[in-house]
Amino acid sequence: QVKSKALDIAIGNGYEVENCGAEFTPIIRSGAWADIGFRTRMEDVYLRIDDFTHDYGLKKCADVPNAFYGVFDGHGGKHAADFACYHLPRFIVEDQNFPEEIERIVASAFLQTDTAFAEACALDSALASGATALTALVLGRMLVVANVGDCRAVLCRRGKAIEMSRDHKPNCNRERKRIEALGGSVYDGYLNGQLNVARALGDWHIEGMKDANGGPLSAEPELMTADLTEEDEFLIIGCDGLWDVFRSQNAVDFARRRLQEHNDPAMCSKDLVDEALKRKSEDNLTVVVVCFQSNPPPNLVAPRARVRRSFSAEGLRELQSLLDGLGN
Repeated sequence: QVKSKALDIAIGNGYEVENCGAEFTPIIRSGAWADIGFRTRMEDVYLRIDDFTHDYGLKKCADVPNAFYGVFDGHGGKHAADFACYHLPRFIVEDQNFPEEIERIVASAFLQTDTAFAEACALDSALASGATALTALVLGRMLVVANVGDCRAVLCRRGKAIEMSRDHKPNCNRERKRIEALGGSVYDGYLNGQLNVARALGDWHIEGMKDANGGPLSAEPELMTADLTEEDEFLIIGCDGLWDVFRSQNAVDFARRRLQEHNDPAMCSKDLVDEALKRKSEDNLTVVVVCFQSNPPPNLVAPRARVRRSFSAEGLRELQSLLDGLGN
């Protein structure tokens, strides 16, 4: 079953914004940056495709903006991340119903990727590894984010951070209940005392995690969708190394300032990675920034404060006289 959450979010951040028309067409620009950080090996992989259907030889959707982005954070090796980066988008475009049933297709692509990797590992045990995965697909005005694990996507909507994914940690109530219902356990925040994520691709080699009938470690993605409007400025996609040292709103504020300075999503991605290193992130770092406008984010002007009216001394005396008269 595909779990999808459609976002219908009011701004509500104290800024005045104009009403947006329904005919907004995003102008897509993107950039990415990755760094090994303080680790001894790099296990992150990212995918950045600004013209998705063209790059995969499709004519469908060629007349509307279409793009695909992904961050794959490997653990126990890089093989699962590399495998997902190559195969997952292909499972999407090769579906005969693409793009009409896009949420089902994206969810199915995650599960197909996981199954295909299990088959590959059965043939070559050296591939044994796992990876969290987050993808973002743009089709026209539609943004579809699918997540398995603790990578995160955050949309900047007129300066406000809108989380387009939820971290799948074993100690989250919903994940814990699902894990325990499937025979797993959570010990000290770790799934079966071994993994610090509740969902991932791969990891077929770890006993008690997955089998043909399922298991406590799920590869089923959680989907969130949004219709982009003129209020939507950019999307930040990052592995957990970024979010270990950035809150979502903090990252949006930081990126927004940088884009106002240079309006370059590639430089902005590097700025975020460099800042995360300064903040002593201990993990590999990978960031993709996707802009939906050609211009840099505008300055936001706070609305004028409403005038607070108070009674004059004379008015208070008149009111007191009136109350005294009523009392008599």
